[in-house]
Amino acid sequence: MNDYKDLKLTVASSPHVNSPVGTRALMLDVLIALVPALCVGVYVFGPRALALTVVSVIGCEVFEWLYRFLLKKPQTGGDLSAAVTGVLLAFVCPVSLPYWTILIGDFFAMFLVKQIFGGLGKNFLNPALAGRAFLMLSYAGLMSNWVKPGLNNWLGVTGSTADAITAATPLAAMHTGAMPTAELTDLFIGTVGGCIGEVSAVALLFGGVYLIVRGVISPRIPVTFLGTVALLTVIFSQGNPNVEWMLSQLLSGGLMLGAFFMATDYVTSPCTPKGEIIFGVGCGLLTVFIRYFGGFPEGVSYAILLMNICVPIIEKYTHPSRFGLSKADIKAAKAAAKAAKKGGETA
Repeated sequence: MNDYKDLKLTVASSPHVNSPVGTRALMLDVLIALVPALCVGVYVFGPRALALTVVSVIGCEVFEWLYRFLLKKPQTGGDLSAAVTGVLLAFVCPVSLPYWTILIGDFFAMFLVKQIFGGLGKNFLNPALAGRAFLMLSYAGLMSNWVKPGLNNWLGVTGSTADAITAATPLAAMHTGAMPTAELTDLFIGTVGGCIGEVSAVALLFGGVYLIVRGVISPRIPVTFLGTVALLTVIFSQGNPNVEWMLSQLLSGGLMLGAFFMATDYVTSPCTPKGEIIFGVGCGLLTVFIRYFGGFPEGVSYAILLMNICVPIIEKYTHPSRFGLSKADIKAAKAAAKAAKKGGETA
């Protein structure tokens, strides 16, 4: 009869459902999914690709630790989110980028984009893409120095930008309305110039499918993002063979990396199904628009950043109705609230 006296009442805020999958596990899956692209990047550009990625990861971890140490906040380095940001930022940079430059990008991403807004879960922009955008604005020359792929052109770990043999990227040719000289198979495998982690479409597809199968991301954003780009480019092929032009657009630049690893960021993308579809379509529209009419050949990073800013309003108009309420109930409640507010103002 007195068993209830041994029971403990725990008071806590919602949600009350506990999941065994935490931030660290999710971030570890993302890092695993990025390994194939990193391997191709090292094969195409040499060991400097790995060195630049490692430096970027260390930079992000150190800057996150430093910020939280200075402000006397609990350390969060163990959740691996800083490591993911470091890898992604290195992936969207050329292999010839000096180490000091990538560290500046790390500082901007961690201090001014992520931590200053409260840390993981509170930043409204993707830190890696914001860091890339900052580096493009500040060091456009260094960020546009594309190394020619191939074993004979590997840039040494301690080599300088002057040692690199440069070559145009496929997107540079398509920005002028011409078909790239690279074959579709080269674009698919990754034996072309470009950023470290963007060159191999097959490696990124493999990683993206892994994340979908593991349940880390939903296919809605990647499918609508890539589908929108495919539809627009096959219709507006600028006088080139429609299908070949469309495939070249899909397989070039940072589209695959952005669609599977950047646009699907939990914090900076919508959490509603309809919102995810709108977000993906918006990213696709802006990507094609910037690629066709912008000053830079690539538009993926800026498209995602612009859509990040639109996430609050997307979620405002796509959130589901409260369980048990019909559309008529919601409409009546809004009308009553509006009438009450008007009555209060009149009084």
